[in-house]
Amino acid sequence: MKKKLLALWRIVKNKYVAATLIFLLIFLFLGENNVMVTNRLQREVSEMKREMAIIRSGIESDSISAVSLFNNPDAIEAYGRENYYMKRQNEDIFIIKD
Repeated sequence: MKKKLLALWRIVKNKYVAATLIFLLIFLFLGENNVMVTNRLQREVSEMKREMAIIRSGIESDSISAVSLFNNPDAIEAYGRENYYMKRQNEDIFIIKD
């Protein structure tokens, strides 16, 4: 074990290897854009891309329903009844909530 440590020390004692190790230490762990910050930012970007895909699918479904509302008067009535509890004259509405 001691021989391995001495061999490793001889390698690390070289000024070029030591400078490279110090540079890697600073670059990977101590710098402003270290590995941990980069990983966190990449996770945030992937999460935002997932949210963006969900929002885009919502926009597509809303635009399809908007087109149907503009073109079909019966759809406007159905939308008003379902979402705003509108009713016709002489009609009673019973709202049952879970």
